[in-house]
Amino acid sequence: MNPREKITLSTLMARTRQGRKITMLTAYDYPTAQIQELAGVDCILVGDSAAQVVLGFDSTLPIKLDFMITIAAAVRRGAPSALLVGDMPYLSFNVNAEESIRNAHRFMAEAGCDCVKMEGHARIADTVRLMSAATIPVMVHMGLRPQAVHQFGGYRAQGRDARSAQRLIDDAKIMEEAGACALLLEAVPPEPAKIIAESTRLPVIGCGAGPHCDGHVVVFHDMAGLTQTALPKFVKRYGDAREQFRRAVEAYVLDITNGQYPAVEHCYQMEAGEADKLKASGSA
Repeated sequence: MNPREKITLSTLMARTRQGRKITMLTAYDYPTAQIQELAGVDCILVGDSAAQVVLGFDSTLPIKLDFMITIAAAVRRGAPSALLVGDMPYLSFNVNAEESIRNAHRFMAEAGCDCVKMEGHARIADTVRLMSAATIPVMVHMGLRPQAVHQFGGYRAQGRDARSAQRLIDDAKIMEEAGACALLLEAVPPEPAKIIAESTRLPVIGCGAGPHCDGHVVVFHDMAGLTQTALPKFVKRYGDAREQFRRAVEAYVLDITNGQYPAVEHCYQMEAGEADKLKASGSA
């Protein structure tokens, strides 16, 4: 496969103007990033969802910044041309502007990300503005925000009544004015998502936000069939990787148990005559 041109924020802006949909998936490791690069995925999000699907926590809150930087760098090595988004973990951008910029800088400088993602609403506008002024592009994650799960009282869709939908629309305008480079809408009905997508020049990525967004993202493990838990309503499963892996491991276990592996073809051979010498030496 011939290397493709680097996907940049300008690429996303151009596709948004042209009405061309943007593809996005999560990735947390080098081989998965390679697969997505070969498949032509435009954007890869190194999401804090790794806390759940990789580390086994029941929320995204426990994941650490250092871990996120490490896996983001691995994804960059696997997908050099994709637009790479580093997800700012819980409380890494909420304490003060200086710490937010310092933490985001690590995603850009150490991991090679093209932008960072922050969960929030109008209250983080000043942080978005300062980070943009510091040359750090920010994608703002709105709607259902997993880091605010305890405030929401669970993982619940947002903007389902006119008042809260209008709040989302207003917040989207504030984020654009603050200098956000893109928006991500999670678990939002199609009606407010359509209004937001049509009223902003920014690329709007949907995550369970209906068909009118400029692009769409889901967790790779969910769509590929690696997760065992119930899927969110908006996820379409495209494979059954968990079952395929299980069968491969079962076959491996069976081959070893039956003595069929390793076979001759899996063994290194001594140089001609050396085995006889070894035997004659009395070591065998």
